Amino acid sequence: MSAIALTAAPARRVDNKWLVTLSITFGTLMGAIDSSIVNVALPHMRGSVGASIEQITWVSTAYIIANVLVMPLTGFLGRQFGQKRMYMACLVIFLVGSALCGTARTLPALVVFRVIQGLGAGALQPTEQAILRQTFPPQEQGMAMALFAMAVMVGPAVGPSLGGWITDNYSWPWIFYINLPIGVVGLFMVFRFVHEPDDIREENRKRAAEQRKHMDWAGIVLLCIGLAAMQYFLEEGGRHDWFDSDLMIMCAFVAAVALIAFVIRELTAPVPVVNLALFRDRTFLSGTLIGAVMFAMLIGSMFLLPLFMQELMGYTATQSGLMLMPRTLVMMLTVPIVGRLYNRVHPAWFISFGVICFAIGAYLLSHLTLAASSHDILIPMLVTGVGFACLFVPLTTAALTHIPRHSMSDATGLNSLVRQTGGSIGIAIFAVLLTRYAAEARASIGAHLTALRPEVMTQVAALKRALMARGLDAFSAERQALRVLAGRVARQAGVISFEKAFLVQGIAFLAVLPLLFFLKLDRKKSAATKVAVHLE
Repeated sequence: MSAIALTAAPARRVDNKWLVTLSITFGTLMGAIDSSIVNVALPHMRGSVGASIEQITWVSTAYIIANVLVMPLTGFLGRQFGQKRMYMACLVIFLVGSALCGTARTLPALVVFRVIQGLGAGALQPTEQAILRQTFPPQEQGMAMALFAMAVMVGPAVGPSLGGWITDNYSWPWIFYINLPIGVVGLFMVFRFVHEPDDIREENRKRAAEQRKHMDWAGIVLLCIGLAAMQYFLEEGGRHDWFDSDLMIMCAFVAAVALIAFVIRELTAPVPVVNLALFRDRTFLSGTLIGAVMFAMLIGSMFLLPLFMQELMGYTATQSGLMLMPRTLVMMLTVPIVGRLYNRVHPAWFISFGVICFAIGAYLLSHLTLAASSHDILIPMLVTGVGFACLFVPLTTAALTHIPRHSMSDATGLNSLVRQTGGSIGIAIFAVLLTRYAAEARASIGAHLTALRPEVMTQVAALKRALMARGLDAFSAERQALRVLAGRVARQAGVISFEKAFLVQGIAFLAVLPLLFFLKLDRKKSAATKVAVHLE
């Protein structure tokens, strides 16, 4: 590129990277929070809309399915309408959906409005990731992804606590209404401070014209059918006993056929709607897969711990959410440090340290008992918080290192999709393991509770005397004593099942270490390429 060409090129608007970051983080943070904020409010919603326990779960499932459908199409939509316009349009759709959710008084209306909200939120996260990568210079990419990580990881952690507080002090519609003033501020800031780079706009124009000539309708249809069926299978499989249900078998079959056909279509289409060729970059592939495992463990941990605290330790939903806050706070403190050190330390070292921290934290959690104190839970929270911070920033940064600027939105959409799918798979796997381990533990403990064991009969006799002292007759007291003993068995079986699940988490996470071999990147080559593209 000649000096004359550089001089003749029109001056490009220099964006304030911090204002850009703040502007686009509003939407991403709200979208991440809304994926979990409704969970603690579902009982209140159920009473308002007259739904059963099974029916009300559609409020969460509909949002997640709609969210996932849009993620891989982020690059396609950004090319057709422009990244900034698409982000603003999706934020408006999200806010409209939020307002409608607050007004819903029937289950069908609430589910439809959650779909609208999810469709708007789906593109916010990957678009922010792409814009940050395009805004920050190569030497500050670690810090850019640290800022992105704070929104993505903090959202699901804060959601339950915030939702519980709002529901307890106001009413459930306010968990949706609270998005409106924040979203309007974010919308104004995006309009005022975010500007699409000239090189990205020009390249998107060319590629959009090519895509309109060869519109991949088949790919879009197959993608939507496959992802919707897969996500429904993952979200609802546990309630329908997985493959014991004809509905789940059908969903799994449809998802497998549609997604296989989609992959074949995208690899053979003249202009594919989703650029699967990006996975040929082994750094992107390995970083994305490790990120999916990481998110599976993070979401799985957020599923297991509150369940343990609420069902076995007697915590309320709000209390269990507050117990998770120390991990969120330590992540918020550690993430910026990791971002600043990213260019000085190879990502593999950060990731290895993060994996080890998580494994240690999971090992500590596997020793929790019914007598555990808040301090016993706090230490593992802090250790795993440091681990996740050391994982997320290097993974999201390194995975996209070799991706060209004009393909960044395609890559971030795929990265977000795989990460979200990993979270859903994590919950599904640990829900199944928890049920299986509890059944095995009950059977094992129950085999030793026989009338032939003196200590068992002594405990039954003591319970019987205590109940008779409260006014029960001998027959009723004995039956009630046996029920109390069965309840104790169930609680101890529950503790054992959680211990095993936490231990499996730690061991499974150690299995990702071999993937670090593929996480190779040439920092100098990547930085030079991005600077050159930025100047052209």
